[in-house]
Amino acid sequence: MRLMPVLGAAAALVAAAPALAQAKGTATASSPGGIVSVEVSTDGDGRALYAVSRNGKPVIAPSRLGFLFTDVAKIDRRLEITGTETRDFDDTWTQPWGEWTSIRNHYRELKVHLRETTALARVFSVTFRIYDDGVGFRYEFPQQPNMAKTNIAEELTEFAFAQDGTAWWKPAFLWNREEYLYNKTPLSAVSNADTPVTIKLADGTHVALHEAALVDFSGMAVSRTEGTTLRAALHPGAGRPKVEKTGAWNTPWRTLIIADNAPGIYHSHLMLNLNEPNKLGDMSWFKPGKFAGVWWNMIKGEWTWARGPKHGATNENVKRYIDFAAANGIPQVLVEGWNVGWDGDWFGNGNDMDFAQPTEDFDAKMLAAYAKKKGVRLIGHHETGGAASHYEQQFDKAFKFAADHGYMVVKTGYVTDAGQIERVDPDGTKYREWHQGQWMSNHFIRVAEAAAKYKIAFDSHEPIKGTGLQRTYPNWVAREGMRGMEYNAWPGKNPPEHEANLVFTRMLEGPMDFTPGVLSLKGSDDSNILSTIAKQLALYVVIYSPVQMVADTPENYAKYPGPMKFIRDVPTDWSETRVLNGEIGDFATIARKQRGGEDWYLGAVGDEEARSVSFKLDFLSPGAKYVAEIYRDGDDADYRTDKRHSIVIEQRRVSSADEMSLRLAPGGGAAVRFRRIK
Repeated sequence: MRLMPVLGAAAALVAAAPALAQAKGTATASSPGGIVSVEVSTDGDGRALYAVSRNGKPVIAPSRLGFLFTDVAKIDRRLEITGTETRDFDDTWTQPWGEWTSIRNHYRELKVHLRETTALARVFSVTFRIYDDGVGFRYEFPQQPNMAKTNIAEELTEFAFAQDGTAWWKPAFLWNREEYLYNKTPLSAVSNADTPVTIKLADGTHVALHEAALVDFSGMAVSRTEGTTLRAALHPGAGRPKVEKTGAWNTPWRTLIIADNAPGIYHSHLMLNLNEPNKLGDMSWFKPGKFAGVWWNMIKGEWTWARGPKHGATNENVKRYIDFAAANGIPQVLVEGWNVGWDGDWFGNGNDMDFAQPTEDFDAKMLAAYAKKKGVRLIGHHETGGAASHYEQQFDKAFKFAADHGYMVVKTGYVTDAGQIERVDPDGTKYREWHQGQWMSNHFIRVAEAAAKYKIAFDSHEPIKGTGLQRTYPNWVAREGMRGMEYNAWPGKNPPEHEANLVFTRMLEGPMDFTPGVLSLKGSDDSNILSTIAKQLALYVVIYSPVQMVADTPENYAKYPGPMKFIRDVPTDWSETRVLNGEIGDFATIARKQRGGEDWYLGAVGDEEARSVSFKLDFLSPGAKYVAEIYRDGDDADYRTDKRHSIVIEQRRVSSADEMSLRLAPGGGAAVRFRRIK
């Protein structure tokens, strides 16, 4: 799509005169290219309904809007449309880091004003931003006498899909937060699901249902009501209302990305575009990059976070990891278990954690100086054990300690069961909150703001889900929020299809700290990871994060110098991204151009089946010559056998006029660096 010139905010907005609509009337609008259309109406009972079509074909059949409250009558029936407003917007903005440098934000906005015909006469608007690749909409309530304080019991928003299809979804409201494998079922068999939910409708249309700009609100899951209709299901809070509001308020944006195929879903910028611009200003202090870590041996149970004979975060161990990072051009080293508070039962009980007090065998000042001399920074770890208020009380001293010791990134953690986050109010009253609840959505904003004061970025584990807030708070650089590599250390490992699922589901939320690169392919008790070695390399391109872990141990990397070269070479910041092909849960091939450079990198991952993926190289610069440095599965590679380490490393000259085909072994993958010849 050709980008229109950026002429400034005034030129980007084209407002149409408000068009009044009659009660029980209909309001309609289409995307700038006429591809996606929205219709808002009221039925005979005065229920407000919206519908979404693509190329004239229904995607969302008429679906209800409304709310339940804990203390007053619901908003559902007896509504009338009192007016509409439309405007067009077209602008291009730049990300300080990301998968694309420039992003176009081009939509038509339809604002529909509604009013109750009852004595309460409450008023609100529903604003739709309609893009050629989907739609986002939110409720907007102005300040009004009958809603001075709002206690929301549930949101009644429906998503009545016009046809059945196949859905990929993970369960909501269970103990292990977001860390569940994706189910693949008919849409009509979904139960309670966290978003994103990705759906391939019967006619082949792909839809991703999610939300954007989750601020001061509870995260939205969905529950199937009947047939192919899903309805919003907000995560609980500690009290009876799931959300409490005062005065004027908005919901987050409810989002529907719509495309012809799975790659089209990934290419959408809709979620980022629905977030507010950068509030932190200059981000030049943050440098994307890889990091090694004192971590994998703890995950496998060989070292401990707690002090004792197997303590991992010792001066000796950390210095060895710094040496490894420096020798391999890895700019950072994560250290977990460096601080006081890990001894005893810290799971769900992190009130002994002190994020400015190292253990006696971790000399923070000496190690910071040693790392600086080697051109390496340490990454601090702030594991709260779910004691979120206790963490907030330490914000200043914790982030000051990080800054004083040269840290640029902190990894945060909230290890406790869902619904067990400890909140302590100023009066000392304790509550239990959900990771996805309103209080925690505000907690993470407080983390972003507190860290930014000290020029610290953070990577959150056991987080609230991603909704594009990295645009507004670009120091929130990554998060976990799904089953990552650590599950491959334990029984019940991630299946071979897992990463091909993630690309078109979890990765729609934004960067994921998956912690790839375990070249040993071994978990705890010498158990086998269900992957080939080539797939481990591919993950550095396929699973995006600006901070990518080099997760295995220095000793294991020394055994595989050939594959290790790709890990040394691959960057973590990109100017352009293209999904060349893919099917949800089967395979995905992604090419990315290095930001500030001419080289492209490619990753392809498959599932348990052997397959070949073919693609054109037309993303390369026309007329230029490249050397393709290829790391592919050996002909006998197979995740089920002792040939999982079989790999072929080869080179060939290519140009944009060429095509390439790569064989993916069962559980396999491939990685390619396209090095431009100067």
